[in-house]
Amino acid sequence: MKKSTLFYQIRLSMKQICLSFIFLLNLTVYATDYHVGPSESLTTISEVPWTTLQPGDNVFIHWKATPYKEKWVINRSGTLPNPISIIGINGPQGEQPVIDGNNAVTVSNVNFWNENRGVIKIGGSSVPADGLPSHIIIENLEIRSGRPPYQFTNQNNQIQSYVNNAASIYVEKAKNLIIRKCTLHDSGNGLFIGAFDGATQDILIEKNYIYDNGNVGSLYEHNTYTACINITYQYNHFGPLRSGANGNNLKDRSAGLVVRNNWIESGNRQLDLVDAEDSQVIVDHPSYHTTYVYGNILIEPNNAGNSQMVHYGGDSGTTAIYRKGTLYFYNNTVISTRTGNTTLLRLSTNAETAEVFNNVIYTSASGSSFAMIDDTGAFNTHHNWLKTGWVNCHCGTASGTINNLGNNITGTNPLFVDFANQDFKLTAISPLIDQGATLPFILLPDNNLTNEYVKHQESTTRMVTNALDIGAYEYESNLSSPNQTLLNKITVYPNPFKDTFTIEFNNDSLEKAILYNHIGQKITVAYTKEITTIELNSGIYYLTIFTKNGSKTTKKIIKL
Repeated sequence: MKKSTLFYQIRLSMKQICLSFIFLLNLTVYATDYHVGPSESLTTISEVPWTTLQPGDNVFIHWKATPYKEKWVINRSGTLPNPISIIGINGPQGEQPVIDGNNAVTVSNVNFWNENRGVIKIGGSSVPADGLPSHIIIENLEIRSGRPPYQFTNQNNQIQSYVNNAASIYVEKAKNLIIRKCTLHDSGNGLFIGAFDGATQDILIEKNYIYDNGNVGSLYEHNTYTACINITYQYNHFGPLRSGANGNNLKDRSAGLVVRNNWIESGNRQLDLVDAEDSQVIVDHPSYHTTYVYGNILIEPNNAGNSQMVHYGGDSGTTAIYRKGTLYFYNNTVISTRTGNTTLLRLSTNAETAEVFNNVIYTSASGSSFAMIDDTGAFNTHHNWLKTGWVNCHCGTASGTINNLGNNITGTNPLFVDFANQDFKLTAISPLIDQGATLPFILLPDNNLTNEYVKHQESTTRMVTNALDIGAYEYESNLSSPNQTLLNKITVYPNPFKDTFTIEFNNDSLEKAILYNHIGQKITVAYTKEITTIELNSGIYYLTIFTKNGSKTTKKIIKL
């Protein structure tokens, strides 16, 4: 080989290496942390560069003694490993930062439409340029007061009123959105998510407290009102709507809906799962015709509006687009304290089917006051506990069908730990223990009973020792969750932390601790109580702690 040819090849190889290195540099994510608060580098939310946020950026909003009176739009995108996160940092007594829509001012340097629809809006703007915001996390904020007669100052410096269906969080469109540990109240809708003709997809609503929403005398605003493709509600606490409001607690028009391990109390109905009246894309989606509701505590107080607790099918009047599929309703704890009649399910037409099993369905009134269906639909039932005297319907002869498939148990008392104080765990002599049916294969693994709700807004592992127990809770011999007990004995400090944090035990010892990122990827395994994480980016992490006595629990931690 000639020397000149060899030299040329070496030069070419070096050039390729340099180009590859430059390409890799271009792929590197340089995330920025923005801290907002009275003692932080930014004192107002308006100072955050909302129009230029990049993947991996974190906006930390620190608690202050007075609410933030600012409202804004989020219309940028993160990535799966590097989401854009807006995170509230608690005050000294655990207070969440408050975003108050009443007399709020729209932040500067943005331009978006439908300002009167929400306190925080996601998607739909000209500045930043419109797109489909994705991989967004909103966590640990109290967001309130988006409804009439409240007013705000819009981007044109004009006073404007909220409309009736305004929301604490209004999602015009989004993909891969997580709303976690927020308090949403005193708005028309606590949360409103629009389908945007099927563009809105993959939503997780987790560990929020949602209550006190709706408008007095109106049926059309709810604690949550959602329509998208693939949405999961889990570990949320739904409280009563605003006094005098007639809306539902959780209303949904989605495809791919999962409602699991939530506490849902009161509302015109606890669940209103109806047709996608505004999106043929959702109606045509394969998952539109299958809905999963399991592990929930559903509570119907006296005089709480409609006597029906769950509605499945449609309400637009266009029956051709009703869900016309299967509602899997299992291992729920259903409680009614109405003095009059209660109905578990309204199935909109005879084309809707409910598979109802492993539920405890209890009324404090006589058993005959509780009916299974309103009139229509196919209702297949087995392995439930029901109060003696329950009836098919309060309609005389139902036009639908109730198929009793066997192994239902009747009685007068399911023997909860403390019914008066809403502790619906099981006593050692409860007739619900080991009486549940094995879950059918079609529900596994995605809709297995792996967790159960912990009051309030937390979860723990569901510990099945023999057969499944009926209802939302498995019997525990010590009448308290071992994971929750361990959680209360462990302190991780400081939290939030900068580079190092410490695990402190009360009368126990550490076996190991595993640190995960927000998408569940294992980061490191530690065997000491002090853990250093200098190399990690700022953001949300989850620490699973194992003790030498065989217990484990998980804590959320935040790196600044």
